[in-house]
Amino acid sequence: MKVLYFTGGFSPHDRRFVRALVDAGVDVKFLSFYDVAEKEFRHRLPEGVETLGGLSKSTMLRWITVPSLVRAVQSIVRRVEPDVIHAGPMHQGAFLTAMANAHPFVSMSWGSDLLAGARHGISQMTARFTLTRSDAFLADCQAVRKRAIELGMTAERIVTFPWGVDLKQFSPEGEEALRSQLDWQDAFVLVSTRAWEPLYGVDILVRAFLEALKMDESLRLLLLGGGSQKTTLERMIRDAGALQKVHLLARVDEAELPGYYRSADIYLSASHSDGSSVSLLEAMACGLPVLVSDIPGNREWVEQDVNGWLFPDGDVDALAEKILMLARSRARLSGAGARGRKLAEVRADWQQNQARLFQAYGMAIDHARGKMA
Repeated sequence: MKVLYFTGGFSPHDRRFVRALVDAGVDVKFLSFYDVAEKEFRHRLPEGVETLGGLSKSTMLRWITVPSLVRAVQSIVRRVEPDVIHAGPMHQGAFLTAMANAHPFVSMSWGSDLLAGARHGISQMTARFTLTRSDAFLADCQAVRKRAIELGMTAERIVTFPWGVDLKQFSPEGEEALRSQLDWQDAFVLVSTRAWEPLYGVDILVRAFLEALKMDESLRLLLLGGGSQKTTLERMIRDAGALQKVHLLARVDEAELPGYYRSADIYLSASHSDGSSVSLLEAMACGLPVLVSDIPGNREWVEQDVNGWLFPDGDVDALAEKILMLARSRARLSGAGARGRKLAEVRADWQQNQARLFQAYGMAIDHARGKMA
């Protein structure tokens, strides 16, 4: 089988999907919407994957460039002649594939592109059009599946599965030396690995941490991710006199992430929109209790007082109160972490879940053939 994998840029999630395809013997052609440097592709993609470069210098789709981008996609499809086109996010690669009327076509949501980015106006029309041209659709949670149906996707052609994690790599057993390196052995350590962008509410998280820190000097924060809010977050922490209480690190190699999770007492996410967050699943797989915003995607994974805790989305005071409550009742944490790990083993095992990807491919091929008959 030959698959044209068309994505927005290049992320660890893309790498995981491509690796699954290569391991299954698939001939993968990799196309990026954003024109990431070739060396970035070559450094991270599995051996044997042909890279087709990127289409745009901008990360945003500009309507004035759509006709030329569509022609470029059509040209690539004619040259590659893939058995399946796997494209996303919905407003980039998937939309251009739909405009090119290329088939068989599997569109894939990245969660917030439908949950937050297709609520009204042209973005909603774009998503609806893309779904009408899709032969199959990949959703990572029930909230995304429900939204796709609301936008007109046929339920029978949706394959829903969480992207999952490598349970051997992300596990409770392993290195956790960071606490001693930072001299945080007696601290109550929180970790966030979300990108420093408005959608993910990291500013909410930092504000809540700083409020809680006024009441409990033992609190510490591992803030990983990087993004456009870097200057704002640094200023907030500096103005609060908390530079020694926060360890900021913009980029962390995926191989090093488990050590950060194991070095923490609680995983935090204040995201305003999510599907099945891979960061959340990674933390749970490492046996780390979680405290996350009360949004539909998170509620599919977190049960209050069982494997984690929820707080109202955007509520700084409520998050600060939950942080303090957990810091004062640490005995509750180990049981929640163990239950989270068990749930990850049952529902978030990438080695099992990746089989659903090929189910979607088969569905798309059958649907495209049916339209041609």
